[in-house]
Amino acid sequence: MSKRVAVIGECMLELQGQAFESMTQTYGGDTLNTAVYLRRCGLRHGVEVAYATALGEDTLSQGLLDRWTGQGLDIGLVRRIPGRHPGLYMIQVDERGERSFHYWRDTAAAKAYFECDSTPLETRANDFDALYLSGITLAILPPAGRERLLALMERLRGRATVVFDNNYRPRLWPDAAVARAAFERAFSLATIALVTADDHQALFGLASPAAALAHAQDLSTPEVVIKRGADATLVRTAEDPARWLTAQTQRVDKVVDTTAAGDSFAGAYLAKRLSGASAVEAAEYGNRVAARVIQHHGAIIPAEVMQDLV
Repeated sequence: MSKRVAVIGECMLELQGQAFESMTQTYGGDTLNTAVYLRRCGLRHGVEVAYATALGEDTLSQGLLDRWTGQGLDIGLVRRIPGRHPGLYMIQVDERGERSFHYWRDTAAAKAYFECDSTPLETRANDFDALYLSGITLAILPPAGRERLLALMERLRGRATVVFDNNYRPRLWPDAAVARAAFERAFSLATIALVTADDHQALFGLASPAAALAHAQDLSTPEVVIKRGADATLVRTAEDPARWLTAQTQRVDKVVDTTAAGDSFAGAYLAKRLSGASAVEAAEYGNRVAARVIQHHGAIIPAEVMQDLV
């Protein structure tokens, strides 16, 4: 039986390379990356993925839509807003594979997704078995739009899987207190929380990784997945809330680009969980997919280099 997932967020145009030299134009964004990997990893299990965002009516927006459909995504939840455009970011990668970013997104169309009486996502919400969003999704929305999305999480929680990924980018928030309040509400409304320990530590101002781990382990979300870099991933499910299980990460001899490591994990994890795998099996699979992704350049690696994983 197929499963339908709605993923909401922002995808931007991406420029990759060194400033004032040749650059490659592509596209990316945490939730879009997750949507692509979810579709790839869930295809043989019948997982269908729709991406919810807003774009303009310009040729760049149309180019994004064409590429998303080429990745197998349903674009029926996308709003087209006259006069708006996609956001843009530039990514630079150092010799260790670590990234730095520059953004131009203040007037991006995605921010205005909820600036209408009813969005396609709200209208069709009951058609979906799962909803996925991230901390960046919450961050880019103005307060009224954020409230609408949180209300949708609450509406769906009783009948669908609601997944919140804690991607935290301080520059997108007016201050940490506003971000903490939004994240705490999202954690309380989600049925699955995907937690990157470093982001959790930064958001809550915790003194050490150990303190961040303890804080994350106390979350009320029924299913919690804690990602700790190269250390084993920790998982807890609603079936056994007092027991933490481990899923080993994959060793990578040469990291080329860490872009979308967490996003690909999220897509792979959710694909497996929706297909009936255990949380540990899903986390181990997510770690394998993420390990493959960071051995290649860019957020969305060529499908052919991960065929053996899907």
